[in-house]
Parts: sequence; C-alpha cells; structure tokens
Amino acid sequence: MTQQPMRSDARPRLLILSFSRISTDARLLKQIALFAPEYAVTTCGYGPRPEGVVDHIEVSPDEPRAVVLARAACIRLRLFGVAYAVTPAVRQAKRGLRGRDFDAVLANDLDTVGLALTVVPGDRIHLDLHEYWPGREDQNPAWVRIRLPYYLWQLRRRAVRARSATTVSSTIARRYAEEFGIDAGVVTNASPLRAFEPHPTADPPRIVHSGASLVSRRVENIMRGVASAQNGATLDLYLVGAGTPYYESLQRLADELGDRVRLLPPVAHDELLATLNQYDIGIHVLPPTNTNNALALPNKFFDYVQARLAMLIGPTASMADLLAEHDLGVVSEGFEPEQIARAVEALDPASADRYRANAHAAADALSSEQQNVGWARAIARIAPPAKGTP
Repeated sequence: MTQQPMRSDARPRLLILSFSRISTDARLLKQIALFAPEYAVTTCGYGPRPEGVVDHIEVSPDEPRAVVLARAACIRLRLFGVAYAVTPAVRQAKRGLRGRDFDAVLANDLDTVGLALTVVPGDRIHLDLHEYWPGREDQNPAWVRIRLPYYLWQLRRRAVRARSATTVSSTIARRYAEEFGIDAGVVTNASPLRAFEPHPTADPPRIVHSGASLVSRRVENIMRGVASAQNGATLDLYLVGAGTPYYESLQRLADELGDRVRLLPPVAHDELLATLNQYDIGIHVLPPTNTNNALALPNKFFDYVQARLAMLIGPTASMADLLAEHDLGVVSEGFEPEQIARAVEALDPASADRYRANAHAAADALSSEQQNVGWARAIARIAPPAKGTP
C-alpha cells in the first residue's frame, strides 16, 4: 500500500487528476499555481512531478496492444465499466492513490472522474471539462457508433455525481446543462497577464497562427486565404506535429504559395507570447468540422490578446461574441480561403492598430488571473483554504 506523506501543515489536501503530461499542460499548470499557496497539492498524471506540489503520482500513457484490444471489445459490447477499469492509467493511478485521503479532488476532463470517485465521494469532486466530449470527433461515423456511447455513459453515470463542474466556454456549458443536467461554470483557457505593449502595425501586416496541425482544423484554408489577399499580408505558422502526413502536406503547400507563407518550428510555451508579440494580427479560422470545433473558445484567442495582436477569426460563436464584446478584430464571413482573404484585406494598419489598443485595454479582464477565480470558488466550497475563502 502506498503511504500518504506525513502532514506537515494545516493546509487542506487537494488532489489534481489529469491523464495528460501535467508539467507541460498549460491549464493544469495554472491550476497548480492557483492552489499551491493555500492547499497541499498532490498531482496524478503523466510525466514527471511538476513544480509547486507536495507529491506526485506518475502514471504511464503506454498501453499494451492486448489491453487496447480488450478495452475496444468491452466498449463494443457496452461493458463500459469494465472498459474503464482495465485502462492501464486508471489501474496505475488507483494503486498509487490507495490509502490516501484528500479534502477535495479537481478532476480534469471526463476520463478522470471515474477514478476520482474511487478516491473520495462525489461531493468532494470538482470536474473541469476542457471540451465538449460528445462532439470531439462526431464527424466520424465509426466514432459516433462506437466511442460516443462510452463517453455518454461516463457523463450520465459518473460526471453528474461531481459536486460542481467548469468548462471552457458558455456555449459548451449550455450544452452540458441542456443535455446532461450538469450546471457548469466557465473558466476560459485564458493566458496569464503579460506586460506587453502593442507596437505600430506594419504595412503589409504580419499575420501569425500557432497551434496543432490537425486535419480537422483545415489550416490550408488559412494559408491559401492569406496568400491570395491583395494587400500583401504575410503569414508565419508555428505548428506542432512535424513528421505527420498532414504536416508534410502543409509544408509542401507553403513552398508552393511562395515567400508570403512560412511554416516554422514551434516555440516553447514560455516563449510563445513574446514570439507572437512580434507580429500584428493573430489568425484562427476554425471550421466546424465537428461539434467541439463549432463550440470552441481556444487558448490561442487569449494568447493573441496577451500578445496585443489584432485578431482575425472565423464565425465561431464563442470567439465571435467575445471578440465583438471587446472590439478586438474582424470575423470572416465563412471558413473558405476566399472569405479569409477578404477579411485579411479589411485589416488595414489603422484598423489593426485600433484593435490592438483594445486588446491592451482588455488584457487584464481576459487574463487567467481573472478567469481562474471560478476554480478557486468551486474548490473553496468543497474545502475552504486555510486563509479563508477567496
């Protein structure tokens, strides 16, 4: 049996669970930074121990092929409880957490709530849903037929037992409330407040996009749209996923489009905002290829704000509403290259300067320091911090 470390202070014990590499997960690192001063934080997830915690239980994401096949068979047979129980990360975490007690558990995403319920009762769990799980890949009929029922089971049988929940946008929160009765607050994927200043917009403007090279995001439409704009705008892309067939196709396209479009290596997370600040306009036109994309309010929206950039986005409701509220940029009519090109042409230096000044004014309100209060309040209702409720 794993022994819990001896209690050395009066702070409440908080367990942060995530089946991700915690030391490089921006949302998880914000949670640790928020709670570590007033809670004795233990983390459980992939990778090494992150800074600021009193203990860490590392589990491996590796799965033997036999287990993958067995779990897949259980899911097809609707033996969902068995499928969850045989997951290697769940089994490892259970062993590591056996015999430990916590005043509160912050379970990150749907696949950890079942584990959390084996550690503490539901009234000690806050569930942070990072996305809309029933819409993650609902463009794929096989996923809808096989995987979706498993996630619906977790939502209806496990997630509803948590005392409270948060998610990343108001549109996703409404879906969870309407479809599952989960009353989720909103904690956006905001970035920490940075002391950047907006610099004058270049002519032609320099546009930047950072993120993952995923087929569902159709990054090629952004590339073609900027390259065909008549104002000479340039585009630099900092994408992760090098070596995949899709990434290689984007590299070939960048070569075809000429020197106005460059595909560059990704930069480290702690260097990203300073890199973005060198540009004028941040672009993210995310087509609704699945429901999760249609509801998205991604972290790069907030990265662009902190980098003091004007923004060019597609007509995605959560992003468009927040952009309009603070007058941060322009929304393209649609997601196709010609529509993106027209939006690029509408961003002359004078208008971009105005949007960048508005980003500067909104940077504090849209920072993680302001947004993360939602987590602090939820955990404080479960286990008040030693210094009092935030």
